[in-house]
Amino acid sequence: MKIKYLLSVIAIVAVTKNSFAQYSQDAIRFSGGQTGSTARIKAVGNAGTAIGGDLSSVSGNPAGLGFFTKSELSLTPEFNDIKVKSIYQSTPGMDTKTSGNLNHAAFVIYQQLNRPKGADRNKGWLSFNYGGGYSRTNNFYENINYAGSNGINSINDYYAGQANLYGIDVGTLAGNAYDHNLIDNYGTNANPNYKSNAFPGVDQQSIITRTGGQSALDFAFGANYSNKFYIGLGVSFTDVRFNSFSNFYEDGALSVLEGTPTPVAVTRDYSSKFSQDQTTRGSGFSGRIGAIFKPVEAVRLGAVINSPTYYTIDDSYSESLATNISNGQRYEDGPQNYSLTYNMRTPWKFAGGASVFIKSFGFITGDIEYVDYSSTHISSDADFDATGDNASIRSLYQSAVNYHVGAEARLTSFFLLRGGYGTQGKARRDDNASDIKTVSGGVGLRFGAYYVDATYTHATGTQTVYPYEIGTASPSVLLNRTNNNGFLTLGYRF
Repeated sequence: MKIKYLLSVIAIVAVTKNSFAQYSQDAIRFSGGQTGSTARIKAVGNAGTAIGGDLSSVSGNPAGLGFFTKSELSLTPEFNDIKVKSIYQSTPGMDTKTSGNLNHAAFVIYQQLNRPKGADRNKGWLSFNYGGGYSRTNNFYENINYAGSNGINSINDYYAGQANLYGIDVGTLAGNAYDHNLIDNYGTNANPNYKSNAFPGVDQQSIITRTGGQSALDFAFGANYSNKFYIGLGVSFTDVRFNSFSNFYEDGALSVLEGTPTPVAVTRDYSSKFSQDQTTRGSGFSGRIGAIFKPVEAVRLGAVINSPTYYTIDDSYSESLATNISNGQRYEDGPQNYSLTYNMRTPWKFAGGASVFIKSFGFITGDIEYVDYSSTHISSDADFDATGDNASIRSLYQSAVNYHVGAEARLTSFFLLRGGYGTQGKARRDDNASDIKTVSGGVGLRFGAYYVDATYTHATGTQTVYPYEIGTASPSVLLNRTNNNGFLTLGYRF
């Protein structure tokens, strides 16, 4: 099968932030993750660039490691509840999915540097701390279910379009649709013109199950100079696991030729199911450099630069088509399997932030992050020409600014209260996706060397997607996602 046909069929039920852009949809899926962090930093809107002294620095701004004066380790499991509401052909729908994962785990080792006897212990390089950890940066778990009556077109129109573009070779989706009597040639053998055999007015339903996520092994170090200037370096080795299984059902009536020797058109009821199974595995690496400066004791100014992540991605895709017609005919073809390996470079990320500490009573913090999604690049090789995907990335995506603000208040010597807000700017140039807005809150408990932090986050966003592509007549689905997540960090200082 030609690679351009494979890319086209993979995009048919592209319930992602980029429909019909083939593999360019990964510009969002694998570039839009959040910085890994503890429950404490999540509670303050994930605004950790200028805070320092938190184990989130292992995966965030590595300069924050320079603030530690003791070694420390922590573990952060999470609970996720994802709800997807849909509106398709004016018909509402909803589905949910719950999951649990390890969200973050990290340690830091404090290394005080030796000072000459009699030297000022608050001047010069004071400590060199290093740490490592695990962070989950993206969660792909969700169930999507939408249905409605479509009186304008049919998925058979999509199959017909594929036939007109690529023919009806044996084993292709268009060839299977032709064999199943879902489409026919209304032209000539010399000049074929494939069209749907369905009559207007079909019932459609799509059921999609997704699992997987992105995670990273992080390593970083941070140094403290005169308790004024902190600098750090970090590297991450990223893992991608994405699984998507979808069924698109359609019921209606179509025209079927029956009888011999002269067939005549007969109206029959039919039901069809188009199934897609996609499994994506990938690995990559990235680096980052950060700094935090304290112009006065109460103020911290931070900045971090994250390099692109350089991925190698293995994608396995299969599809099948099954049809039942009321005259007793039953057809089933597939699964037909395809695979592809390609390389991708995600965007640079630049973040800056400030924190103001009010003695021992708490702090206020804020971050701004800039990401240019249109700079994502997919590499071509002998098996894959990514020219079209890279053109889609440049035309469909834009730069985005992410905002995070939050505060922490120490109410007693052992009890802390936190709150935050964040906005992840939309990456598309059009209005097919909204910003993702997150409200967070949490508490912290301190028991000597031990601590516990608990956080709740509520994230919302909307997205318009298309079950199949037939030009301007493509039907659309409005998805409204709500993520309710809980995080619990258990930590120990030693």
